[in-house]
Amino acid sequence: MTIEDVRKLSDKDLAMKVYELKSNLLALRFQAKAGQLDNGSKITQTRKDIAKCLTVENERKKASKASSK
Repeated sequence: MTIEDVRKLSDKDLAMKVYELKSNLLALRFQAKAGQLDNGSKITQTRKDIAKCLTVENERKKASKASSK
């Protein structure tokens, strides 16, 4: 997932994506503890995707806050 893809999402879709990614991260962590995860880089990539989504959310909040002043 690139940052351009994240920026194209609406606010509602972005919130849903964050929820989905966090759920996925939880499942990946359980798999890792159980020894069922074959590719540990999935956890790292999921964390980065969550960070991208949260960054775009915060940018939008700051932009709307600045425009309302």
